Amino acid sequence: MPEVTKEVVLEKLRTVRGPGMEGNIVDLGLVSDVFISDGKAYFSITVPAERAKELEPMRAAAERVVRDIPGITAAMVALTADRKAAAGSAPVQRPQPQAPSHAGHSHAPRPAGGPPAKAGIPGVGAIIAVASGKGGVGKSTTSVNLALALQANGLKVGLLDADIYGPSMPRLLKISGRPQQIEGRLIRPMENYGLKVMSMGFLVDEEVAMIWRGPMIQSALLQMLREVAWGDLDVLVVDMPPGTGDAQLTMAQQVPLAGAVIVSTPQDLALIDARKGLAMFRKVEVPVLGIVENMSYFVAPDTGNRYDIFGHGGARKEAERIGVPFLGEVPLTMGIRETSDAGTPLVASDPAGEVARVYREIATKVWEQVSATQQDKSRAAPNIVFE
Repeated sequence: MPEVTKEVVLEKLRTVRGPGMEGNIVDLGLVSDVFISDGKAYFSITVPAERAKELEPMRAAAERVVRDIPGITAAMVALTADRKAAAGSAPVQRPQPQAPSHAGHSHAPRPAGGPPAKAGIPGVGAIIAVASGKGGVGKSTTSVNLALALQANGLKVGLLDADIYGPSMPRLLKISGRPQQIEGRLIRPMENYGLKVMSMGFLVDEEVAMIWRGPMIQSALLQMLREVAWGDLDVLVVDMPPGTGDAQLTMAQQVPLAGAVIVSTPQDLALIDARKGLAMFRKVEVPVLGIVENMSYFVAPDTGNRYDIFGHGGARKEAERIGVPFLGEVPLTMGIRETSDAGTPLVASDPAGEVARVYREIATKVWEQVSATQQDKSRAAPNIVFE
């Protein structure tokens, strides 16, 4: 079968129009660059922000016509609600409003005078974000071992790799292959070590560079959350990308996070960035479950001597200073590095070891914090406005 090109996709998209639009979405300049990888097409459609919900059927139609192209196995389409870009690009006529009909529709409850409540994930009890202010602090390794430790403590656990640009779960968990689509739009998550896992790394080859803007990231994240057959889970651990950008804001605004775990190393430079992550989650009213100090110390395997390579105790002091729980110290060991590279995380490969014990203790503290926050279900979504 010949390879599908961007031109073929764009030609199909010329059959798609929105209500009140004087032309198709391609000729109106609403379609972003089309990215095709391994039979999957990714693109966004720019629309006026105030019409985003109304034009959702147009997005679905665009996704449908692209999926029907021979050689295309899936399509990921986002609506880009950009006020400035969309205002002059599409001369659209707004239809006259009709009387609302509530029959057959299910909406999240809307608090009086506030934004709608965030929709949860069917079957998932709690969602935990594992985040860091910067890269290189061992956040993904912590996420994997935390998920396995929660499972070792008796919980049903899933793991979502939310780092679109640098997905690492396929390698960390030694999973290869592609997820299978089942009923409707749902896809079956990959599995290893008893964890259900989803990552962009399963959909796109490892060497492919993801050059996406914010709306595409947001759409991909929400699809990997809500269009995956997670089944019944006590907790879904989300490995966030580093920093405080689009992915973090999407998760905070649109997903009912039970809380966030912040990962840092002991030195001041890492803690400066960790404070930014802490401040962001607090600003968007997501509980901070605590701080993990990763690479906390090094014990020489030949002598048993301990070395504080990156300093020591910085994360504990920061947790005390801002009044959040300190979850634990994870040592810097050859075993963590070797098992991570091999796709055999320590909690699974050496469950009786000292490092696995540390992760299980951290998991216990995290779940205690989650159980406390879950008692308050009335927290409304933050109303984040971009001007």
